[in-house]
Amino acid sequence: MAYQSLPDPEDRHTLCLIDGSRLVIESLARAGADTFVGYPITPANLLYAYGFRRFPVALAAPDEITALQWMSGFSACGRLPVTATSFPGFALMVESLNMAHMMELPMVIVLAQRLGPSTGIATAGAQGDLQLVHGAISGGHAYPVLCPSNLNDCWELPHLAVEMASRLRSPVVLLTSKEMLMTQREIDLLSLPELTPVARAFYAGNEPFTAYAPADNLVPGFLPVGNDRHQVRLTASTHDRRGIHAHLAPEAMANTARLHYKAVRNLADYTRYDIDEQTGADTLVCAWDTTAAAAREAVADLRERGRAVSLLVPKTLLPIPPAYVETAGRYPKVVVAEENLTGQLRRVLFGAAGRSGVTGVNAIGSMVAPADITAAVESR
Repeated sequence: MAYQSLPDPEDRHTLCLIDGSRLVIESLARAGADTFVGYPITPANLLYAYGFRRFPVALAAPDEITALQWMSGFSACGRLPVTATSFPGFALMVESLNMAHMMELPMVIVLAQRLGPSTGIATAGAQGDLQLVHGAISGGHAYPVLCPSNLNDCWELPHLAVEMASRLRSPVVLLTSKEMLMTQREIDLLSLPELTPVARAFYAGNEPFTAYAPADNLVPGFLPVGNDRHQVRLTASTHDRRGIHAHLAPEAMANTARLHYKAVRNLADYTRYDIDEQTGADTLVCAWDTTAAAAREAVADLRERGRAVSLLVPKTLLPIPPAYVETAGRYPKVVVAEENLTGQLRRVLFGAAGRSGVTGVNAIGSMVAPADITAAVESR
C-alpha cells in the first residue's frame, strides 16, 4: 500500500482517525529529516513501515548496531537521519549512540517503550525506559530526550527533535510508547500547526574549519565531510577542538565536558511541558507519556467533586528542566503516575531517598487508570 500524506486541512472533513506513528513520521519529514535507517521491531513497526514510504532515502539495516553506524555516516555527510526501535534495539545502539554523541552528529532516535525486562511481551506497552536513556551516555552526560503526551505532541515534538538535533549537533531521543504510536485516535487536523523545514546552518567561512570550536552557546559549527573547501576531522576518541586525539590534555578534557554542558546551557530552547495549576491546591499530579491522559481525566474528575488539584505533564524529560523541581517544591503533596514498577520519573526527579509528601501510582502489565490516580490523591 502506498503511503498517503495527511489529508488536506482545507478539506471540510478535518476529523480523522490516526495513529501517533504516522504523525511522528510526517512531522520528522516535514522538519527536514531526510533519511530513515531501521531494523523492524515491535512496537515501532508502523514507524518503520511509514518511514520507508515517506523519506527520500530509506535503508533496511541488518541489525540495530549497523543502523546507528549507517546513521552516523549519513549525518557526517550532512544528512539528518532517523531511526525507530524499542528497548532491545536501543540497548544494541548504545555504543554507537555514545560515538555519535562524542562526534556531535545530528540524528533522531524514536524509542517505543514496551513491557520488559528483556523482550518482555513485545506488544504490551509500558513506560520502562526512562532510566535507560538517562544513563545511556557514559559518564551521565546530558542530551535531549523528548516525550509526547498526546497526538498533538506527536506532531509538534518530532519537529522540535529535528530542530534541536541540528542546532545542538547532537543525537536526540523521542521517547514514546506502544499506546501512543499504535492506537488510533480521533484528531482534528485543523488543530495541527503548519510545520516548515528546519533551517540548517553550515560553516561558510574562509578560515580553515575547526570541527569542535564552540560558539557562545557551546555548540560548534558544522560542516559535512567531503566538501571541496575545507578539511573536516570527526572522531569519537577524546579530542581537542581540531579533532586531534589528545588523551588527558586540558583542552580535550574541557571539550569532553562541553558535550554535557551544551545540552544544559540550551535547555530552555527545548523545554516543553503542560502546567495546569489550581488556586488553593495542595496536591500536584505529575504524569508523562500515555499516562498523562489518565492524569488529565483524574484531575478533571477531582475538580468536579470539589478537590483542588494541579497537573504537570513533562514533555522534555532530560535534562530535567528546573521548572519541574520548582513547581513540585510549591506543593506539600506530589503524586507521580507512570506505567512502571519502580517509579522511574519519580526517582529521576526526587532521587532514591525521595521527598516527604511524594508518592507514586505505578502499574506493570496494565495501564494506569484515572481511578488509580484519583484514589491516590484522595487517600493523602
